[in-house]
Amino acid sequence: QVLFVESGGGLVQAGGSLRPSCIAFGSTFGRYVIGWYRQAPGKGRELVADVSTSGTTNYADSVEGRFTISRDNAKNTVYLQMNNLNPEDTGVYYCNAKIGFTNAVYFTWGQGTQVTVSS
Repeated sequence: QVLFVESGGGLVQAGGSLRPSCIAFGSTFGRYVIGWYRQAPGKGRELVADVSTSGTTNYADSVEGRFTISRDNAKNTVYLQMNNLNPEDTGVYYCNAKIGFTNAVYFTWGQGTQVTVSS
């Protein structure tokens, strides 16, 4: 079992930046592809970026070029550098271990971290 704890969200104006982080508690963190997901108000949870065990990254079209995902396996931590934020990026951000090429995840969701972008 792996427990994820997200932090580092906040309120920022459009065009600003944030860098939320996700700490994983569990000895098997390094085995998994880790994704950052977000849930906007009234919408379902969507994958915005993921990073493989070797550091290969993928991004949703809506964040490509603005967000950068990275991981530090020694610290069991994943980061999401978010630049040039816009109000559509508002939502609760979560991380989890991604199952293959699906939208499913391995573990229970954490509490997430709120990101609010004002126009």
